[in-house]
Amino acid sequence: MVALDISHARRRPPTASAPETAERRQPAPLKPQSRRLDTLVVPQSVKGRFRRLKWLALTFCLAVYGLLPFLRWNRGVGEPGQAVLLDVEKGRLYAFSIEIWPQEFYYLTGLLILASLVLILLNALAGRVWCGFLCPQTVWTDLFMAIERGIEGDRRERLRKLGSPMSLRRAAGIALKHAIWLAIALWTGTGLILYFADAFETLRALATGAASSVAYAWIGIIAALTYTLAGFAREQVCTWMCPWPRLQGAIWDPEALTVNYRDYRGEQRISAKKAEELRRSGQPAGDCVDCFQCVAVCPIGIDIREGPNFACINCGLCVDACDSVMTKLNRPPGLIAYESWTNIERGRAGQPPLRRMLRPKTLALLALVTVFACGLGIALQNRSTGSITVLHDRNPMWTTLASGKIRNGYTLRITNKTGLPQSLTLVLQESDLTLTLLGPNPVPVEPGATVDVRAMVTGDAGQATSVTFEAREGDRAALAAKDRFASPPK
Repeated sequence: MVALDISHARRRPPTASAPETAERRQPAPLKPQSRRLDTLVVPQSVKGRFRRLKWLALTFCLAVYGLLPFLRWNRGVGEPGQAVLLDVEKGRLYAFSIEIWPQEFYYLTGLLILASLVLILLNALAGRVWCGFLCPQTVWTDLFMAIERGIEGDRRERLRKLGSPMSLRRAAGIALKHAIWLAIALWTGTGLILYFADAFETLRALATGAASSVAYAWIGIIAALTYTLAGFAREQVCTWMCPWPRLQGAIWDPEALTVNYRDYRGEQRISAKKAEELRRSGQPAGDCVDCFQCVAVCPIGIDIREGPNFACINCGLCVDACDSVMTKLNRPPGLIAYESWTNIERGRAGQPPLRRMLRPKTLALLALVTVFACGLGIALQNRSTGSITVLHDRNPMWTTLASGKIRNGYTLRITNKTGLPQSLTLVLQESDLTLTLLGPNPVPVEPGATVDVRAMVTGDAGQATSVTFEAREGDRAALAAKDRFASPPK
């Protein structure tokens, strides 16, 4: 594929001592039988610290996704026992001890804003590190590629097979690979719908064929997307379909630790043998031997040596590959490393590196994330266990009684957001107004239920003041709502 560079394109500095006729090793040409090989990205496996970190991230993400719906949480009798559940029928989002109602959607908006701030903070620290380690596209693609390598072999073997005629053994391997991919895709689709209904009951219904057609349809849709995106689209999703590379390019930070090639150390590129000869003669030589291992292991198929690229997901696999080559050549590791672009330019000028993880931008973002997270946590912790809404009668807004008093009519809508029944006594805070309910007082409200209560408030003529309804549970004021008491002018 063609890698698109952002504006900070790399220019290789000339090295006068390096011979102009130095040979550069090129990757082995692909066989011309298949035009598909010209653009196909076939990453090579690699070992190293960042590859191990990616395996840990993959295991953690898949474990959370698959096991979270089966965690139990006791919310009382009649309430769902699943720890994390989006109950579409009741219109509730349950997350352990938190229960979000439809009218509290602003909490979800707050969580999305917090997630965006965290993503921007990560970008300021280490670029697209989220994309390289925790993005679902990366996680599932890594899993699919591991299965592909286990069945069809590593990069060289796969390229050899792709350029050769089909055999029965190869066809069987391809069929097995796609069967496992489809099984994982179906597991992914099934795992997603377990978040919308009780996991154990849903699995039982799916196994017995008692589940709804909507459930089977969504499993098919998610499975098809997983199979297509992780099995075939892969780097195309990260490069062309995902909007984050464009946004990341717009907020690119030259001091962020991103994967970069230290060209001031690696250029000019010559073979290891000729580089050793130059060093023995006292002449400088670049450390890069043009082995193309950094390109071969890249899941996106770019050459990081050509400069920053908006398609790079900062997975660090090229760092592992380059470090292994440098170790074999008895050269210092870090030719490709997590380094800021500022330090790349400082290295070109012969200046020492300057690392500032804590700088005004990151400190401001960290403070913003902390304040927003604390505020959201406090709001969720102190959220009310119910709500009361007042609807004032509009036609007529008031009625004049024979005694000269003025009466206003209201509809009080009371919601119980707890898992226990409530008995709420309605009173007025204003002592000069009289409250009359058309029904029992205290008002019984079942768990998770909403009841409407008709209320009449009577006061003197000429009063144009507010009225505050208070719902008490015992001696404690549980809910309160304010409205206007309307009357004709004197």
